[in-house]
Amino acid sequence: MSSLFHLHLCRSWRSYSYEECKATADWLLSHTKVRPLVGIVCGSGLGGLAEMLKETDVFKYKDIPNFPQSTVHGHAGQLVFGTLKGKPCVCMQGRFHLYEGYPIQKITLPMRVFKLLGVETMILTNAAGGLNQDFKVGDIMIIKDHINLPGFSGNNPLVGPNDERFGVRFPCMSDAYDRKLVQVAHEVGAELGFSAFLREGVYCVLGGPSFETIAECRMLNKLGADAVGMSTVHETLVARHCGMRCFAMSLITNMVVMDYDSQAKANHEEVLETGRMRAVQLEKLVSTLVSRLELNGL
Repeated sequence: MSSLFHLHLCRSWRSYSYEECKATADWLLSHTKVRPLVGIVCGSGLGGLAEMLKETDVFKYKDIPNFPQSTVHGHAGQLVFGTLKGKPCVCMQGRFHLYEGYPIQKITLPMRVFKLLGVETMILTNAAGGLNQDFKVGDIMIIKDHINLPGFSGNNPLVGPNDERFGVRFPCMSDAYDRKLVQVAHEVGAELGFSAFLREGVYCVLGGPSFETIAECRMLNKLGADAVGMSTVHETLVARHCGMRCFAMSLITNMVVMDYDSQAKANHEEVLETGRMRAVQLEKLVSTLVSRLELNGL
């Protein structure tokens, strides 16, 4: 890690104010004519979602005021503005994670910036390990709920002084993932012939970067989690706090190891390869879902 990047991390250990988020949003709005109503976050190996946008303006994260930088292979590290099926969108081609060393308020900063850009609906994607033994590698799981394991120990992006201009002090999370969007996604999947690999389930977030032990996977399975990963939940918490609707999907890129006799080992290359395998179907699902959105309220 370079000394400059280390200094950047050290300076970032604090919450970001409404004014700082607005300054970032204003900078972006002054550099593009797109006024996005849909935000899309690309997971590991799923950056091709951003390639679907038309009439694009692209900004490297390093050039955007206050923005973190993505350090993970498979994350391009740029913000793409454009239109998808005629809808104005902004797409994060690469996200930020706790394991990169950023504080939780920093990795969720883009959600508040998106709110101030005018985004109403967030579509989040991720690569995840399958805990549900009925799942297979290559399945797409629509997230109906989550388990925020880091939050059990107080690591929540909403910790700290609350700014009412973003949202209330104690936001409800029983409707974290918009049920109407979940229903529409199932309908779209059926129309596209994706029912054989389209699932629904509960996503559990861990801090990473190490993959889970066998004992941890068994515990998460008993807790009711169907898939496990290292992202998405923190973004959802902040997006919902800001009043944005959320829809999220996990691409099951590997089945977690739950048997001590197994020789299988989780690895990031498998994650990226599965992303490439399912990229076209996932892009079609997202683009069709966006085309069905009735913006300014479903």
